[in-house]
Amino acid sequence: MKKKIAILGSTGSIGKSSLSIINKNKKDFDVVLLSTNKNLLELKKQYKKFKPSYLIISNNQSYNKFIREKKYKVKVFNNYNSLNKILKKKVDYTISAISGFEGLDPTLKIIPHTKTLAIANKESLICAWNLIKKKIDKYKTHFIPIDSEHFSIWSLLKGTISKVEKIYITASGGPFLNTNKKKLKNIKPNDAVKHPKWSMGKKISIDSATLINKVFETIEAKKIFGIDLNKIEILIHPDSYVHAIVKFTNGITKLLIHDTDMKIPIFNSIYFNGDKVLNSRPLDLSKINNFEFKKVNSYHFNSINILKLFKNTKSSLYETVLVSANDELVSQFLKKKISFLDITKKLIMIMNLKEFKKMRHRRPKNFNEISKLNKYVRLKTQSLCVRSP
Repeated sequence: MKKKIAILGSTGSIGKSSLSIINKNKKDFDVVLLSTNKNLLELKKQYKKFKPSYLIISNNQSYNKFIREKKYKVKVFNNYNSLNKILKKKVDYTISAISGFEGLDPTLKIIPHTKTLAIANKESLICAWNLIKKKIDKYKTHFIPIDSEHFSIWSLLKGTISKVEKIYITASGGPFLNTNKKKLKNIKPNDAVKHPKWSMGKKISIDSATLINKVFETIEAKKIFGIDLNKIEILIHPDSYVHAIVKFTNGITKLLIHDTDMKIPIFNSIYFNGDKVLNSRPLDLSKINNFEFKKVNSYHFNSINILKLFKNTKSSLYETVLVSANDELVSQFLKKKISFLDITKKLIMIMNLKEFKKMRHRRPKNFNEISKLNKYVRLKTQSLCVRSP
């Protein structure tokens, strides 16, 4: 029987990687739903190749343009409230790959309609894990994280009966690992987006350069796996070959290795029973013979000091403050309104504002509360960037 698939954000990099895997084994799958915001050109190509029953185009202008063409015999909707109409029966597998806060609401809405949910959206997991967990438990939805580090931890923990002593999340260190900090004040956006190992978008590349992405991933790991922050450590590993290390209380330590290719965690989330073969590169013995790990220099990467603010906290609106402020600061840097070093400097300042610190013990009640706070924090951050030297 074919596995029924839905892909939210099918025209982005994760969505396209997922479809390239599905395309190699098309006989195994029935692509039921694809969605985009406004990338009609890519969506049309995907429709012709996979013939989904339904499309969602969330941008109104792009939706109307697609409808006017009247070329495609497919049911098209322009918002995710339509999922109740589209998916009368649960699909087998959904990948939530819409980037940014825009992916949160669709992620929450798809849960009742899918047997397995693979999430690539950091914002959803950081800001709304308590809401996601409540729904996946209610609807008995199987959850798989597919960010490379969290997929690696998830894989290492599978089938284990011993308790975790320590989890290590690896970081490449980004493009400025060995750059003198005094020189970082002159870094331009074009320099910051050049990641040495991964091919990524501008936003995540800059997050990697400041190492705030590893702050996010540490908070995610804490939430997803129920591990105290003091049991999670970030290690600099420039080769990006080892994605996670887990040390257990029984003396055994496991590590997971794979190439810097997101198709690997995606493939293994789709075929999590291990019944298919992925053609991959041979084991790189030169990398294994020269593993390099070192602790993070908190002076060079002072973003990791933000983690101290999250000790002894549960899921709260404070995470939304962190993600929202960082999003806006990266946007301001890309527009050349602030310097590279200002991203972390201003982020720490914002996180310590009294009006936001009180959010540390306020649990998110619903998507609207998170969305409203996100907009407010971004506006506040923007105004601070204008006023501050």
